[in-house]
Amino acid sequence: MTLNLKQPKAQGNSHLWWRPQISTEILITLVCAYFVLVMNGPLWASVQAHTGSLRVLLAMGVAVFALHALLLSLFCWGRLARPLLALLLVVTSLAHWYMTRYAVVFDAEMIRNVLHTDMAESRELLSWRMLLHVLLFGLLPALLVLMTRSAERSWKRTLLLRAGFVLGMLLLAVAALGLASQGIFSMVRSDPALRYKITPGNYIVSLVRVVTPSKQRSDVIQAVGIDAQQQPAAANRKPRLLVLVVGETVRGDHWGLNGYARQTTPELAARAVINFPDVSACGTSTEVSLPCMFSPFGRANYDRDAIRSHESLLDVVARAGVGVLWRDNQSGCKGVCIRQPSETLGEQDAPTLCANGRCFDDILLSGLQAKIDTMPGDALIVLHMLGNHGPNYFERYPPQFQRWTPVCETAELGRCAQQSIVNAYDNAILYTDAVLGRLIDLLAKQQGHDAAMLYVSDHGESLGEYGLYLHGAPYAVAPKAQLHVPLVLWASPAFLANDKINGACLQAKSKQPTSQDALFPTVLGIFDIQTNVYRPQQDLLAACR
Repeated sequence: MTLNLKQPKAQGNSHLWWRPQISTEILITLVCAYFVLVMNGPLWASVQAHTGSLRVLLAMGVAVFALHALLLSLFCWGRLARPLLALLLVVTSLAHWYMTRYAVVFDAEMIRNVLHTDMAESRELLSWRMLLHVLLFGLLPALLVLMTRSAERSWKRTLLLRAGFVLGMLLLAVAALGLASQGIFSMVRSDPALRYKITPGNYIVSLVRVVTPSKQRSDVIQAVGIDAQQQPAAANRKPRLLVLVVGETVRGDHWGLNGYARQTTPELAARAVINFPDVSACGTSTEVSLPCMFSPFGRANYDRDAIRSHESLLDVVARAGVGVLWRDNQSGCKGVCIRQPSETLGEQDAPTLCANGRCFDDILLSGLQAKIDTMPGDALIVLHMLGNHGPNYFERYPPQFQRWTPVCETAELGRCAQQSIVNAYDNAILYTDAVLGRLIDLLAKQQGHDAAMLYVSDHGESLGEYGLYLHGAPYAVAPKAQLHVPLVLWASPAFLANDKINGACLQAKSKQPTSQDALFPTVLGIFDIQTNVYRPQQDLLAACR
């Protein structure tokens, strides 16, 4: 008698009743339907705002579903399919949170911002409501996906079914787009940001663009201004000191000196400063604006790869013999200062000014005089402020600067009344103004240098207008609130006299529109640096010398 020890297959799998067998194609279909119906609220709200046509809305929905299914079917194979789909569900729930709460648009620049976010910034964006959202809309569906089992079939049958699935999704997408092509394409043309609201395709495509190697190798740095030389200084002139202050997230229409209804800049107003009220930023995020404003390309000739693969203003200034120092109270210089002396300030430098991994901007003035004393010649010192970095505006200033109340005291700005957000934001500007006032007083006392200060914010901020919060909108469609920034110059009387600058001329010129592109030539002009990359027509001071 022969014993048959092999159990029937159905009986062997009976204990896996809680793990149903589902083909990968059906799973992709279910996940993509979930994305379209649950994770694309911002997209459908925008589509409805553009058109009231039910036909266009349905066609758009079917096309988004089919294109996502087509994309995922190319990558979801074998044992990797379920973990990949589960990961997409979790990441998409995070993207959905930020899109619905802050109207974030996930283009390539926003992905770069996310990848370069430090721990302090990430910690401020965490909340129990966000974690609950991810648990319910990301982790729970992901677990359901992981609980399923693949249907067993031969590789030939798998290839045949997958080819049919791909072809079916392609035909479905073409048919849907053809049904309402005129309405869909005209809508996308009129609103370029619409494509970046299609989730998860928005962040997947943008991530691919970010990680794809560029034609220019950014690790091979090309020299800028190799002919840079300082003109001989007048015999009676002291060395020059320029403190360049890079602000964070301060918008021009909330700047007291620009005529804002609230006087958010009383300290600067009490000092002899030159205010430039009409200034445009290079970008809508630090990741874009900071390298841009320190490059010879600027916004007028913006090319991210070229900017990253060339030296910055600091390198040109240092090559001409000017001392350079970068002091940071933020998330770094984004490559601008990598080849020059720099320091990141923290709790070890001034414990009373820091808490929870963040420091008030007064820390930038701590020990500054000692640094100046070690730079007896011409010197450029850059102070990179934390400024109005959101969303926790209420944490950017000491209690004594809380002039306007009530204030929003949560990172979830959508839960606050807009006025309370504005109050916290304006209080933070008030503190920035106080820091700048103290800096000017310190510079006015310099004995060894003719001193000047130039302040410019890197970009602006949305405070709930049109449902937008924070910054980082695509430049082409960004609201003015994210692009209009303050710029202020203070210079000691000796600095102006020795440079033969006409104050009345400068006051008049300051009323003309300008941009952050003026920073590069203006700094070169201040230090009398002659080079083929100097553009005197963009120098804010050249016409008044």
